[in-house]
Amino acid sequence: MEDRVSDLLIRIKNAYLARKKMIEVPYFKIGEKIAMILFKEGFLKKVEVKKEGKFKNLVIELIYQNKNPVLTGVKIISKPGVRVYLKAKQLKNFSKGFEVGIVSTSRGLMADKEAIKKNLGGEVICKIW
Repeated sequence: MEDRVSDLLIRIKNAYLARKKMIEVPYFKIGEKIAMILFKEGFLKKVEVKKEGKFKNLVIELIYQNKNPVLTGVKIISKPGVRVYLKAKQLKNFSKGFEVGIVSTSRGLMADKEAIKKNLGGEVICKIW
């Protein structure tokens, strides 16, 4: 798998569209951090790491409100061939309303609102709504 971040986000979106209650994906550190950001922002119900032998998996539990998925869309911004970087001032216009952007800053991965508060820019990973 070349782009594990995109794969994780699309698996989560597809699981919502298929009305799954939970999914299990291969573990990787950045994937866990992205899942934790989605958990803090209210897109996921539960995130835990499950170890089976020498392999780890991320177990992600999904949330539905009135039988409708909480997460309805994902837009991958930075791709392996094209990276997108924004300064803190440019991030203010990046996501609107209920959208959440995930940004890789010099202080780690965080939601765009948190990066703006800390006046940090960085690579924009994706936008979720």
